Amino acid sequence: MTDLERQLVEKSQQGDIESFELLIKNYQKLAFNIAFRMLGNTEDAADATQDAMIKVYKSISSFKGNSNFSTWLYRIVTNTCLDALRKKKKDNLLSYDKNIETEEGALEREIPDTRNMPEELVERKEHIQDLAQAINALPEQHRVVIVLRDIKGFSYDQIAEILDCSQGTIKSRISRARIALKETLKKNTELYKNHYVKI
Repeated sequence: MTDLERQLVEKSQQGDIESFELLIKNYQKLAFNIAFRMLGNTEDAADATQDAMIKVYKSISSFKGNSNFSTWLYRIVTNTCLDALRKKKKDNLLSYDKNIETEEGALEREIPDTRNMPEELVERKEHIQDLAQAINALPEQHRVVIVLRDIKGFSYDQIAEILDCSQGTIKSRISRARIALKETLKKNTELYKNHYVKI
């Protein structure tokens, strides 16, 4: 944690809202993207991100600095998303919103009329949607580790801190999650062949 971040944490713990807004500014985009990948649509992701940030603000006084602030924040985001998933268990396969714009670029931007688009682009967008649906169909413990490790690139140590588990548990969950995802993707030969996720 940088000196500036430490100062912002301390001021936030004293109730300084401006300092808190500066503190979380750099984390909101990734927090939203984690929520989107876990929940599958923009509306739920936005709600979960907002709820998580409220929780961060209300509980920041309990942050002792034993871990990175970012790790602590992403733990709250992840737990908020897991709570939302448990409330929404009636739908195993969550909807996929094609209007999202993520840091990877415009791959998931909606194509209104595919007739005039290059065939490769259309196929890639279809593959991305299929992959998102396959991830959304995973059990919540598998989904969260795939999102954190293979999509967002967190280290095993970071994921262990975020999920408050041992590194061995995390590695085991990731292994099982990749096997489950691989089995789903095998049903779509082209998607499996093109390796759109590390499996």
